[in-house]
Amino acid sequence: MSDKNQPLSGNDMPRFAGQASMFRLPTHETPDGLDVGIVGVPLDIGTSNRVGARYGPRQIRAESVLVRPYGMATGAAPFDSFNVGDLGDVALNTYNLEKSIDIITAHYEALLESHVKTISLGGDHTVALPILRAQAKKYGPLAVIHVDAHADMNDAMFGEPVTHGTIFRRAIEEQLIDPELMIQIGLRATGYAAEDFDWAKDRGVQVVPAEDCWYQSLAPLMDEFRKKVGPDQPVYLSFDIDGLDPSCAPGTGTPEPGGLTTSQGIEIIRGASGLNLIGADLVEVSPPYDTTGNTALLAANLVFEMLCALPGCKRS
Repeated sequence: MSDKNQPLSGNDMPRFAGQASMFRLPTHETPDGLDVGIVGVPLDIGTSNRVGARYGPRQIRAESVLVRPYGMATGAAPFDSFNVGDLGDVALNTYNLEKSIDIITAHYEALLESHVKTISLGGDHTVALPILRAQAKKYGPLAVIHVDAHADMNDAMFGEPVTHGTIFRRAIEEQLIDPELMIQIGLRATGYAAEDFDWAKDRGVQVVPAEDCWYQSLAPLMDEFRKKVGPDQPVYLSFDIDGLDPSCAPGTGTPEPGGLTTSQGIEIIRGASGLNLIGADLVEVSPPYDTTGNTALLAANLVFEMLCALPGCKRS
């Protein structure tokens, strides 16, 4: 019998009943004794289009009841490998984005004083900036895997320096990220100018447009990234669900056609296995735009894959 938290089995309690925590795991007030904590960040006042991502953490948790504890293809057993718990949600200021950013930063700095690794449920992509600030304070400049339809490298939006479309520019400027160890996968669709992606490229970011991913496996791409980064460099994974095609993930605020497939998204996360992955987020799930719940269900499965990609995950 494992001494680590285990998801509540569907054979012990029907999946439509019981506590709606992430993966039906025990909830925890503090990170004490945990190796990995699931944290909800229900913020969507940084978004520029459709809101609703504030409901993402709750819906992802609800759909996570269908995720079982073992990866059948990979043999990964994250709940036998780590003590994982649901740390609940950050208590945001729902009326003030700037104050919310400070609240999130302080929340993660406090969590990271322990040895816990965090996997975060957004919320819009703005939440990644305060998380990166806390992570970089602990680990130094990070390598980053960024899955997204958008570069999020704008200088400002409506004159605001921090929104869901500016965060990675701020993170590079603040030296939270080593841009030469950053890869952006899935960027696509229309923009305002041909130079939209050039700011990142000019600083060494590897930009992989969605068109370069069509009709092929992304495992070789991730093989090359692992060789480039090496096994010791701290790596953060930020996965915007709109990096996937709307046919796979319609429940998001800024959908763009021609995106990655579900299997390609899984390949990217599995390709992070072997790296020194110190944290991750899954953002921009907006349940009001997906009445089926499939976007949140997909998100829950991607979070499971993130657990499996963490260093030390046992495999059969």
